[in-house]
Amino acid sequence: MKILLFLGTVRDSTPPKPARLGQRVAEACLACWRSGFAEHEVELIDALDYPAEAVFKPHFAYADGRAPAALDTLAQKIEQADAYIMISPEYNHSLSPALSNLLNHFGSSLFSYKPSAIVTYSAGQWGGMRAALGMRTFLSELGCLPVSAMVHVPKAQTVFDEQGVAMPGEDQAAWFNYFGRSFNQLVWWAQAAAEQKKQSDPQALVKPFTKAPSERNAP
Repeated sequence: MKILLFLGTVRDSTPPKPARLGQRVAEACLACWRSGFAEHEVELIDALDYPAEAVFKPHFAYADGRAPAALDTLAQKIEQADAYIMISPEYNHSLSPALSNLLNHFGSSLFSYKPSAIVTYSAGQWGGMRAALGMRTFLSELGCLPVSAMVHVPKAQTVFDEQGVAMPGEDQAAWFNYFGRSFNQLVWWAQAAAEQKKQSDPQALVKPFTKAPSERNAP
């Protein structure tokens, strides 16, 4: 399985420095994945590597061959991936605008019929859990339905260092076991979806909307 791990924050000024808070969580997820799921490939997609343009224009709005190279490359990676891990802080009880902005560049056909896992974090006590509730709806509409087990990391600055290693007093094995609940579900559903696609093409069963939004309307 090929997994894309999206780090959905572009803030690089949050304490503690030098590492961004979300980067610590992402590194911990990567370390957990490599220790327990090494047979599957995982790649980090950092929203900070995709600066927001002055005027939003999604990848699918460009004529063929005219989209920015970075968007073309990411579109190919999304389409080829078997599943996704979405990492987000909480902004006003919702997911990061950096994550939604990046994902909104791509049509749901690239994500559809694949699972996702939700990972949230915060500097406070709630671990971004309220953002996770909104992410369920967002990711479902995008087509990559989230698995039931979620990961929440409260007070992340005291849990992991900048390499994703548990801080003194934290049990890394226990954290990785906690992460593993979601990641095991993700792999199971990704493998199941991949096998089912060999038996039946989902795009042939439910044709994509290609002409106008009204195609989704009831008769």
